[in-house]
Amino acid sequence: MRRFLAAGLLLLPMTCLCAAQDEQKHEIAVTVGRTFISDQTVPNTSFFNNTIHSGAGLSFNFSYAHALRTYQWGSVWLEIPFLWNPDEDLNYGQNVIPIDYSSLFLTPAARVRFLEGFAFHPWVSFGGGYGRFFVSDKLLFGGPNPGGSGNTGLLQMGVGLDVKVHGPWGIRLAARDFWSGHPPLLVETNRDRQHNFFVGGGVTWQF
Repeated sequence: MRRFLAAGLLLLPMTCLCAAQDEQKHEIAVTVGRTFISDQTVPNTSFFNNTIHSGAGLSFNFSYAHALRTYQWGSVWLEIPFLWNPDEDLNYGQNVIPIDYSSLFLTPAARVRFLEGFAFHPWVSFGGGYGRFFVSDKLLFGGPNPGGSGNTGLLQMGVGLDVKVHGPWGIRLAARDFWSGHPPLLVETNRDRQHNFFVGGGVTWQF
């Protein structure tokens, strides 16, 4: 009897993590975090600080998702992530690039969620879409920027963890890489594309 009781106590935490099969087919998520952008070196330059550095801009990730199929091991969702980075500061050794820019990324994707029926769900996401860079009209150390804004194609790869909290509400931790072209910076760099790594946390609502 004591062995059965001990086994029951050991299984109790795992049992508490289990939840009833989800009937909600729609999901809205809002996460807030930072976007980390890969540095870009300007070739054929030798002066100090000849690499373009980007700040970790405060960013907002909104997404809508719809469940397509549910299996015992997990579920498949169609999601539409939208990332807004309103202020990305730049740093460079010469006054030839914009002082900052903002960006909007929209990337429809397929998301696979695991451990269906439990209170926590790890997931992976992959998709692609469209992005737009809105570049400042001022240069880094003053003066007008002769360039303008630009568009880009995107690939998006993401991983995350959703945890149920109460009813339809949950908590999300997410990391996404938006692989884009680089914004119009008025100089040629050693890369045609750049990684925009978003890391953040927020809430989910299923209905």
